[in-house]
Formats: sequence, C-alpha cells, structure tokens
Amino acid sequence: MCGVPIERVHHNKGTKSLGRELTRTWADDFSAIKKLCWEMGIDEIIPVPTNLIVVSEWVRLKCKYGCQRYGKSWCCPPETPTPDSVRSILKEYEFGLILSGMISNPFFYRNDQRKRRIQVKLWKASVTIERQLFLRGYYKVFSLISENCALCKTCLYPQACAFPEERRPSLEAFSIDIFETLRKVGKEWKIYQKKLEPYRHYSIILVQ
Repeated sequence: MCGVPIERVHHNKGTKSLGRELTRTWADDFSAIKKLCWEMGIDEIIPVPTNLIVVSEWVRLKCKYGCQRYGKSWCCPPETPTPDSVRSILKEYEFGLILSGMISNPFFYRNDQRKRRIQVKLWKASVTIERQLFLRGYYKVFSLISENCALCKTCLYPQACAFPEERRPSLEAFSIDIFETLRKVGKEWKIYQKKLEPYRHYSIILVQ
C-alpha cells in the first residue's frame, strides 16, 4: 500500500474526534470507497503518500504552450496554484488516492456536447468520492479531476464562475506529473496512439 496506513490507532471507544468515529478504521472507510469507485467505473485505487506525488514545472509549461484553455478557465493556469504552492499544499495531506479506469471517448478531439458529457461523468466520479470521504470525517479531502472542467460549454472566465462550489482543477492544472508518480509507485502507464482506442484516465483524491 505504498506505506499508507490502512488502520489507525483508536482510543476511547464510543467517542468522536474531528467528526470521525474513533471506533472506525481507515480500512472500513477504504472498503466502502472501493465499492463506490467500482459503481462509478473506477477499477483501480492506488493509495500513495503525498511525498511520492511528483510536481513538475514542465506540466504547467505544457498548459501554457499547448492548451487553448490556458488563461481562459477558472480551473486552469494561471488561476490554479503554482508548482511551489502545490508542493506546499501537498505537505498538508497525508496521502492521495490515485483513481483510474478505462474509458472510450471517440469525441476526445472534438469540442461538442458529446465530449462534455463524458468529461462531466469523470468529474462526477471524483467529486462524489470526495463528498463521501468528507461525510466520513475527512474534512480536508480535495479532488483533482481527470482531463478538465467541462461543467459549462464555455467557461465564463474572467466573469464569476457559474459553479464555484463544484469546480475542481485537473491533475495537469495542479502541475502533477502523473507519469513519474505512477512510476514511483511501481505502476506501468501507456501513451495511447490511436484516436478511437479506449484509454485509462487518472484523478487524485487528497486525504488527511
């Protein structure tokens, strides 16, 4: 489990601390989250200590020079935290859950409603799991979604966001190098070269 504790020391049976029942273990919560992930189309959960989550300058560089959403979305750079800020944020979390599943998106290279439906489905999976962890007492939990925010057909940026409570940045918008992170935890990854080929998507849930 990459050094992540699956059971914590509990005291004072029947009491609560910070909203989480001390008689319940992380193993109990993790089991429930695994079941929810399966229902949301996520077939792999990889717990990883946050000191193994790699933050790289080149990821933000790719956003600035290569993505048309740069400077046009509330969930993309430069609105998202800088790499240095992300490194500081990660220190406030104990571990992350890398969530992954296979998906087919024949509309990936199009900018239409069909593509947005798939992107919103991925967003929904991450924020649903985030909410369930929050309700179980992990009050700092925060999700970094797969791909990008697609709640609006066109982002209202720089005008007020239409979904300020629901919006979440992507891994890339947070300068996270998912390739090197997966390598550090011993997981293989693949660059998909065929447009219509099903591919594996990734998101991360930060947990304390």
